[in-house]
Amino acid sequence: MYPVPDNEVERVAAVETYHVADTPPELQYDDITELAAQICQCPIGLINIIADKHEWLKSKYGLPPDLACVPRGTACSIAICQSDLLTVPDLTQDERFANQWYVKGEPHFRFYSGMPLINPEGYALGTVCVFGFEPRQLTFDQSESLRRLSRQTMAQLELRRKIIELSGARRALESEKARSDELLLNILPAKIADELKTRNEVEPRHYDSVTIMFTDFKGFTRFAEAAEPRTLVNDLDQYFSAFDEIIERHNLEKLKTIGDAYMCAGGLPEENRTHPVDACRAALEIQEFMARANRQREKMRLPRWELRIGLHTGSVMAGVVGRKKFTYDIWGDAVNVAARMESNGAAGRIALSESTYHRVKDQFECEHHGQIEAKNKGLLDMYFLNRIKS
Repeated sequence: MYPVPDNEVERVAAVETYHVADTPPELQYDDITELAAQICQCPIGLINIIADKHEWLKSKYGLPPDLACVPRGTACSIAICQSDLLTVPDLTQDERFANQWYVKGEPHFRFYSGMPLINPEGYALGTVCVFGFEPRQLTFDQSESLRRLSRQTMAQLELRRKIIELSGARRALESEKARSDELLLNILPAKIADELKTRNEVEPRHYDSVTIMFTDFKGFTRFAEAAEPRTLVNDLDQYFSAFDEIIERHNLEKLKTIGDAYMCAGGLPEENRTHPVDACRAALEIQEFMARANRQREKMRLPRWELRIGLHTGSVMAGVVGRKKFTYDIWGDAVNVAARMESNGAAGRIALSESTYHRVKDQFECEHHGQIEAKNKGLLDMYFLNRIKS
């Protein structure tokens, strides 16, 4: 049986914020307890943290090293119920303590003096205290020293709490930064995202040779009018997510989707010489994925999603537009030609421009499909990509 402070619930919650109960010894606290015992000329010195049901001996001088805690109810549990130093000259003569186990039995304490550790919010976390085996009194200077050591201990505990709070804030900031970086990488290529974070802008850049891929679904508008909206969006998400994985494996960069259209390119932002072949391999894999998906849809008696794919190799300008919602995009005549290849192609086929065809004809089997009319370009030769050569 022991008294508890009026604000016990809040006090215990405050103790937990310091994360000091049941922690290993620390030199800065051990120095204080030894100093308290020496100044007060007592054999025992303690920094005692009072939790809900236990008293944690954060630091101890003159007690066995393996003694980490005792059940709540010592003189320190009474000391935290007041705001100033509690001194008991003879524990055996004070009815509050005479029958306590540590007075009646081993180690037979007779003297106690403890100063509450009161934090800035007014909660008593525990005490800095001394015990003795003989009745005695403290001098004025000894009592004042115990008060000062209590303030020093509280300063150490406050520093501990601030470090914990800062560490938590840093982890939260790092987590938020990681989420922000992840979101930025979902929008922009890694190289462009790094440039944007470093310089707060992205310098527009000309690329002599990139391969652009456009895809869209034949008759999508008519198909969308008859489809249930959620099912339509789920199907698009399934297909475009698969496209994302495929082009990533083949070193292409997704640029954007517009409705049912999907646009990506190879050879940027990191320049390379393999982008025409990379794009053709990715296009064949996308074609095969859609063939499998349509076979599955036919088994379920669902309409097919017929995909057209168009590729063209040429020069472009690339850069980031927008300040709040960034978009990495490309511009140039090559973009228009790639779009023409796709729109004039056939469902289930991969259309190549003459420029792309001449770069990949040694690796892939292709067939000439004829010529198409392109605005401001006249007639353009178009080829169909069939398969990788043996």
